[in-house]
Amino acid sequence: MQDKNFDKLSLKFAQNIYGTTKGEIRAAVLWRDLMPELAKLQKPKLRILDAGGGFGFLSQKLAAQGHDVVLCDISEQMLALAQQQIAASDIPLSVELVHSPIQALTAAQYGHFDVILCHAVAEWLIDAKTTLAGLLALLKPNGLFSLMFFNKEALRFHSLVSGNFDYVKRDFVVKKKVGLTPTHPLYIEDVRQWFAQWQLTMLTQSGVRVINDYLKKHLPADFDTQQLIEMELAYSQREPYLSLGRYVHFLAQSPAPQTR
Repeated sequence: MQDKNFDKLSLKFAQNIYGTTKGEIRAAVLWRDLMPELAKLQKPKLRILDAGGGFGFLSQKLAAQGHDVVLCDISEQMLALAQQQIAASDIPLSVELVHSPIQALTAAQYGHFDVILCHAVAEWLIDAKTTLAGLLALLKPNGLFSLMFFNKEALRFHSLVSGNFDYVKRDFVVKKKVGLTPTHPLYIEDVRQWFAQWQLTMLTQSGVRVINDYLKKHLPADFDTQQLIEMELAYSQREPYLSLGRYVHFLAQSPAPQTR
């Protein structure tokens, strides 16, 4: 078994993830969570690693704010798309593109970072816990770790309310995997335990798409997508909605440097 490479699906991925209402919700939640905590670091120019960041949607937004970003992805086509968009930017963007598995990143080669982003990656990894622990070796003391992962319990609930009971009984095993269906969804409590083991201080917890994926097929005639996004933001950090998010975003801080 291998970790997922989106080379053959790069265009479909870019369109389906950030070219839709789902993508707008994801971007809105992540941006809302990240901006206040980035400001608290009190550095005008941060070193940011976007690990498995695809074509660098957030990398480009953060670079536009003046930060230095390293965008790493295993997909050559994703990085080619990123390069096209960076070259077309109206302002210079400090984004270094690295074609590599994120497991191969080392502090010796790339140094340490103030912020590490790892969004919608863990659920495609054979061994998410080991890979994420490896990324933390590149994080500075008091650095921020932003992890967004596919929520296995939300997958179960969505399947139940859709009437896919056999799928649930099989523990989500299917004969043929759909290209953009994550292969290794994670339980929220497992990830919380990992963060505790790694001595990370949790700053923010949010559900991503706590409403959108459960909407009825027949919506009111005056249904407003912008109002949907506002409601997603309003309920994303409340239980039980948080735990029903199709994805979950954890933002945490690494321990302060030890003093002698």
